[in-house]
Amino acid sequence: MVILDSGVGNYIVCNNKRYSYFAGNNYLGLANHPQVKEASIRSIEQYGINFSASRQTTGTSVIHLELEKQLAAFKKKQDSVVFASGFLGNKILLQALRKEYSAVFADISSHPSILDGIPADIARTFFYDHGMTSHLETLLKKNKRFRPLIITDGLFALTGEIAPLGRIFPLAEKYHAILVVDDAHATGILGETGRGTPEYFHLDEAEELYQTETMSKALGSYGGFITGSKELITSIRERSAVYQASTALPPPVVSAGCASLKILQEQPGLRIKLLDIAKEIRAGVSGLGFNTTPDITPIIPVMFRSQEMAMKLSLFLEENNIIVPCIQYPLKTKLSMIRITACVNHTKEQTGVLLDLLKKWRDRNGTNSN
Repeated sequence: MVILDSGVGNYIVCNNKRYSYFAGNNYLGLANHPQVKEASIRSIEQYGINFSASRQTTGTSVIHLELEKQLAAFKKKQDSVVFASGFLGNKILLQALRKEYSAVFADISSHPSILDGIPADIARTFFYDHGMTSHLETLLKKNKRFRPLIITDGLFALTGEIAPLGRIFPLAEKYHAILVVDDAHATGILGETGRGTPEYFHLDEAEELYQTETMSKALGSYGGFITGSKELITSIRERSAVYQASTALPPPVVSAGCASLKILQEQPGLRIKLLDIAKEIRAGVSGLGFNTTPDITPIIPVMFRSQEMAMKLSLFLEENNIIVPCIQYPLKTKLSMIRITACVNHTKEQTGVLLDLLKKWRDRNGTNSN
């Protein structure tokens, strides 16, 4: 475990030592952005640290309402609701839609929050092979007696793969299924304006397609959110036990969200620069013969057949002042990997050193990927 003595940027301090940081999810560098920190400080001065109440009692403030207004406008939806954690989004949304489906069809590599969010009274949950829409259709066809809900990560957290929504959505239409996309890692990154995976596939205005999202990744703040119709969001506010029984987001977090969202919209070049850096790293990793994924995202895994090799590479990089964690994550996967994360603030020098060290490792140890 890395114990931080500093904030997270392209560098961190750990045990009084400076490391180049290719980890975490601060893709656009907004967690440390001066405007975001200034907004948080002003919010503390005006409101204090915590509203110490649920949204339904005395925990709703003008800044909560402003953030929800801004998120709805950003997503081009009628309304939005923010809540304690992005992890809770799937539980909240799947419960809000509960009357509309009787079976869940999920990617086998779904994030733990998806598995945790499936209502306990759902008797049938079917898992399709990772990204395999042919298998998904087979399951849908065999189980036509159920009303289906399909759920997938939009951008898979470990591998950086983009879910094939362009093929999943037509299946959802064909079999009259609701489609839910956990877009925690895609919001702020994918799409022409950063609205996520549906926008990337030109589906962000499609009916019966819903997103759960977070401000804790590219947006650099904290808290989950759902956008949608007035009817859906009102239903969540009035009926969700998770939402109603949770303490409201703290003032500095809410104000940070507002500031980050403004930067995201005013500086689209951040996303372009990030994806260019990610492309350079991925090309370098692939060119060295390591097993990685082909997508354009800032998550670049280096995959091995053994956990031991992944751990040794992570330790080798740490010994050379670079943090890239070996991933041990509660997912249904047999993959062993280190997870390189690109950040918009990474310099050419940093990426060059990283790739040079990966080459040294490969020359001594091979890739162990086949």
